[in-house]
Amino acid sequence: MRSLVAAAEGGGSATDYILHHQKNLSSNTARGIFDFSVVNYDTVFFSVVLALLFFGLFWMVARRATAGVPGRVQNFIEIIVSFVDGQVRDTFHGASRLIAPLALTIFCWIFLFNFMDLIPVDLLPLVARGVGLEHLKVVPSTDLNATFAMSLTVFLLIIFYSLKMKGVLGFIGELTLNPFRARNILLQALLVPVNFILESVTFLARPISLSLRLYGNLYAGEMVFLLLAVLTLQGISALSHFSGWFFLVMQFLLALVWAIFHLLIITLQAFIFMVLTIVYLAMAAEHH
Repeated sequence: MRSLVAAAEGGGSATDYILHHQKNLSSNTARGIFDFSVVNYDTVFFSVVLALLFFGLFWMVARRATAGVPGRVQNFIEIIVSFVDGQVRDTFHGASRLIAPLALTIFCWIFLFNFMDLIPVDLLPLVARGVGLEHLKVVPSTDLNATFAMSLTVFLLIIFYSLKMKGVLGFIGELTLNPFRARNILLQALLVPVNFILESVTFLARPISLSLRLYGNLYAGEMVFLLLAVLTLQGISALSHFSGWFFLVMQFLLALVWAIFHLLIITLQAFIFMVLTIVYLAMAAEHH
């Protein structure tokens, strides 16, 4: 299936249409989920564009900020900055010049990632096909490579803060002396392998859960929009009948309701990723 119009004309099934929209513009065919030889050009492109949009907007507002009554855009940016700063102050009790800017970047960047899901599913792919591109996915957070890369960055910062605040011995002790403790030194030495296995599972689960939570929710949201688009296909192919117009009206109403609900989801997912990042870094910076 090439596009929504082609599908309406009978060029393929609904399954073909959905599968077509699930393919990235890639360098080659991936041989697995984590095939690092594959580059998803569309994910890289939209990630960079959205990063530049985020940076450009905040830089422009900062340059034009006034001490008097702020304009609407400045007021909106100040609300976001104050909100993120409040979350950091409530959770991270150490001193760091990185945590607040990092949290702000994560929240805004992921929100922009997710917001791309509200663009009609066939709009940008049709434009891309007009310039000769066969596939195009416009939502970076529906690419597991993007979500895992962001969570892996957070994971490396967790290790960095753990080593910085607790030292190498303190970091190793945190992984080997908890959760089971014994007063007897010999018994504690026997518990070290058990503690290390349990703590390692918890420690390594952080980047995996961060990436999969964001990916799963946005992938599911995208699938709902694609299913609603399939409902449009059925309506277009049967406009000569009452059922066709019924499907079109139902699709519009369902898409409107889901878009409003999905706006809450994309904001919530960006917020969760940001808060968990702050929590994990706060735990890494704490001394036990």
